[in-house]
Amino acid sequence: MRMFRVDILAADKPFYQGDCQSLQVPTSGGQYGVLAGHRNMIAAIVPGTLHFRDGDGKEQVAAVSEGMIKIENGKVLMLIDSMERPEEIDANRARREAEEAKEEILQKKSIQSYYTAQARMARALNRLKVKEKFNVNN
Repeated sequence: MRMFRVDILAADKPFYQGDCQSLQVPTSGGQYGVLAGHRNMIAAIVPGTLHFRDGDGKEQVAAVSEGMIKIENGKVLMLIDSMERPEEIDANRARREAEEAKEEILQKKSIQSYYTAQARMARALNRLKVKEKFNVNN
């Protein structure tokens, strides 16, 4: 299978840098697939599940928050606010964060706090979904 170079960078650290066989990223239009030879493009990434097959053919999965993907001349650059592998997710913490965000949404303080709380809730619920689906050690 043909490969391409991918650099996946979280705000606090590099997540993966190397060869990749395939990549699926969550976008506002749904899961978006990338293979070698993909056309140049830029897209926004939304909270969801990132799937990719590394250069060795090993399937990798992570919960991602907001970010962007740029594909240019056969190379992929992803910049993500935060991302975690299923085994790194603390399910209890994610549940607490979802509850706190829900409470903020219900308080209806301001439009800004509402949207911030909505984003926090989406991130927390996504983390729980990835933890439960891809990690048997809840």
